[in-house]
Amino acid sequence: MPAIPRPFPDSASLAPTLAAGFAPLSARRLYIFGGIALIAGGLLFGDIFAVFILHQNAARQGEALSAASRAIAAGNAAAVNEWFGHLGNVLEDRGTKVDAHVHIIGAGYLALLLALVQPYIALSRQTKKSLAALFIAGGVLLPVGIFLIHYIGLSGSPFSTIGWASVLADSAGALLTLVLILQAWGFWKYVRSRQLSEPELGDEDSMSRRALLTGGTILVLLGLLHGAYYSGALLYEHERMETAILQRLISAATVGNLDAATAEINNFGNLAGARAVNIAAHSHIIEFGLLAMLLSFVQPLVFLSEKWKRRWVKLLLGGSVILPVFVLLELKLGMLAGGIADIGGLMVMVSLVGMLVGILRYSGGLDVAETDVAEADAAEGA
Repeated sequence: MPAIPRPFPDSASLAPTLAAGFAPLSARRLYIFGGIALIAGGLLFGDIFAVFILHQNAARQGEALSAASRAIAAGNAAAVNEWFGHLGNVLEDRGTKVDAHVHIIGAGYLALLLALVQPYIALSRQTKKSLAALFIAGGVLLPVGIFLIHYIGLSGSPFSTIGWASVLADSAGALLTLVLILQAWGFWKYVRSRQLSEPELGDEDSMSRRALLTGGTILVLLGLLHGAYYSGALLYEHERMETAILQRLISAATVGNLDAATAEINNFGNLAGARAVNIAAHSHIIEFGLLAMLLSFVQPLVFLSEKWKRRWVKLLLGGSVILPVFVLLELKLGMLAGGIADIGGLMVMVSLVGMLVGILRYSGGLDVAETDVAEADAAEGA
């Protein structure tokens, strides 16, 4: 049954509700702003990485394996070591960027989750705000440190195995851990006292909220079903094929059969691609499902008309389906599917920015409302 349209309320009529739900410059505000910004930034970085780095990196892996097989056929052990070292460098380049992408989005999800539990953290307002700022700072510094590991390495480091970028990433990780420990301590204080430190988020029975919660649940279920199918039907077979391909590659290179070695390198690349698209589709559809469910709980803070809320929700859920589906189709459709998948990621980013604008409007209305209340209280006191 379609929802009954309601007039868009003005900020004056919403002042009591806003003041109860979303204090200006609060820990909840920092977590929501920072969380959405981290997720949007992580998606943008992922799209840039996929378009400009991922496929080129895969080509360099194939080139390194081909050169190593020629060196094996020539009996040049030094060249073999050099090319496998180059291959390791290429894999590190890809791995650090994937890790940075995953960590920044993961920090954003955790920030949104922490925003929802702030009423149950029995700490002072200023302490919670400071912890939120530290968490967002750690959520930014951790992926930055991971990203820089490949480029900085051990240069100028006083340690023999850890570079400055790793130190930055580990320090940021320790900062996030410390914030979570203090949050757990605050929750323990709440369990003992059973007193909320701030009002809970209000309930909102809107179409946008129900769509996000339902759509997110379906996305997570589909992701789990795909993961179960892949692990049961293909994963172990792919692992067995990977070992067999590498053994045949070494054998062909050892006897100087470069044509056979090149064919095995192509087989290895195709297998790596099949594993990559299945893993990426599995992880992305579950991540987007969790994102939709988390965003459903903050919809009362998105100060937009129901029409615009529904538009952003449709855009987010549509992109959440398009991206993993066309990632899976990359092996059949090639770059066309990759381009459509990137468009799906862009749809999710645009919807996040739209919701963030709604939250900014919400906090702006609250600031005005609280300023008016403070001025009225001051006038009464005078």
